[in-house]
Amino acid sequence: MDLEKFFDKVNHSKLIEVLSRKIKDGRVISLIHKYLNAGAMIKHSYKDTTEGVPQGGNLSPLLSNIMLNELDKELEKRGHKFVRYADDVMIFCKSKRVATRVLESIIPYIENKLFLKVNREKTKVDYVGKIKFLGIGYYVYKGEARIKVHKKSIEKMKTRIKEITSRRTSISHELRALKLKRYVIGWVNYFKIADMTYLLKTIDSWLRRRLRQIYWKQWKKTKTKFERLTKLGIEKSKAWEYANTRKGYWRTANSQILHRTLKTQTLRNEGYLFFNDYYKSI
Repeated sequence: MDLEKFFDKVNHSKLIEVLSRKIKDGRVISLIHKYLNAGAMIKHSYKDTTEGVPQGGNLSPLLSNIMLNELDKELEKRGHKFVRYADDVMIFCKSKRVATRVLESIIPYIENKLFLKVNREKTKVDYVGKIKFLGIGYYVYKGEARIKVHKKSIEKMKTRIKEITSRRTSISHELRALKLKRYVIGWVNYFKIADMTYLLKTIDSWLRRRLRQIYWKQWKKTKTKFERLTKLGIEKSKAWEYANTRKGYWRTANSQILHRTLKTQTLRNEGYLFFNDYYKSI
């Protein structure tokens, strides 16, 4: 379930009512009310804020959670199993028929009691294996629900790696390794609860091929390629043969010659951090 323009649609009166149940100091309530009604600057012009909470404001995440805590309590009262992060909600049911009935009964509560709008286009009844929630996907193994990285999150990750390892980007290996390291650490830390050993091994193999491609292109001249290959341990006749190859960068990057010279450990020594290495370390 997704709530439509949640931060823009929070009803001030309802929020103040919820806050007033717990906060007995009128000065605090008054201060929050002023914060909500302070208005906003949009494209250099002032606009009144009669509903919603300011996106990016310090109080907004807290006030939003206070508001949606009402939904949490209602779901608990009805005995539903659910998970919520901000305005994204998943409610778990045993069958499609039950889930459809639950959806039909909870929408009136959200719209008539909390005065929020349910986004009908992004809200649906579906099998958990087809759902993406915060970039996470799910699958069932031996009767147990397990967590995986959703395919859309994998596509997004690969797009970012392509940007960092683009052979058209003229940056030093040190800077590229640093950018890649930062991305790998952040990505793995976010998705570390998922089962992804096989996925990361596959991604790392593809990533190393992209890095070898960059090195091969940067060596440019036949003489430079020959010198680098012999320096990295390839016999001269084979090095000369490969230095004169007419194969494209991507195809050459997958050759045994570059696998033997630009080995995984060699790339590690150059400062590159790989997904599975970091995943295993944490």
